[in-house]
Amino acid sequence: MKHYLEEIAGTFLLVLFGTGAGIVDQQCGGVVTHAGVSLTWGLSVALMIYLFGKRSGAHINPAVSIAFTLAGRFGAKKLTGYVISQIAGAILASFVLRLLFPTNKLLGATMPSGSEMQSFILELVLTFLLMFVVLVFAHGSKETGRFAAFGIGAVVGLEAFFAGPVCGASMNPARSIGPAIISGHLEHLWIYIIAPITGAALSMFVWKYLRRSTKLGRSLI
Repeated sequence: MKHYLEEIAGTFLLVLFGTGAGIVDQQCGGVVTHAGVSLTWGLSVALMIYLFGKRSGAHINPAVSIAFTLAGRFGAKKLTGYVISQIAGAILASFVLRLLFPTNKLLGATMPSGSEMQSFILELVLTFLLMFVVLVFAHGSKETGRFAAFGIGAVVGLEAFFAGPVCGASMNPARSIGPAIISGHLEHLWIYIIAPITGAALSMFVWKYLRRSTKLGRSLI
């Protein structure tokens, strides 16, 4: 139960700060800037990892939890509770932002600026890379693990800076579900659920294949 509560809190703060930065930027004439919003996302992820990483794992992302479960590295019995907690945290954060900014129509909802297929491919690729970086830090040395929050946060910030104006750079179904439900803009939500989950799962399978190949190569040597 403590882990579930931490996932609620982590996802709540992530969505509150991340989408909140975008809303403030819209409400205040662009003072935060696109770079500032991207930096906020990266710093928010890093902070959540520092706060909750040693206990709940700070997944704060259903795609990450599902990918770890598919790989047998996360208990299937916990998966449903984690996903529900993450979505609940995101919805709660979006509800708070609705109270704070009642005139904002999207509340940070992720929307394609081009075609749906363009955003789908981008979200898949972005989440693939994000999950791969998560795995590098999760299975690296203790020295590498110390920089996990910075490294993962940097990737999120970089990807948000690069692709945010095109697809929203969600990489996280919960992050998109919360604003979509509270704002009522559900028309493109399927992209931000299916693409990140697919990207994270593919990343996990590629990671496992590369690890097996590396171990086999070492044994032959």
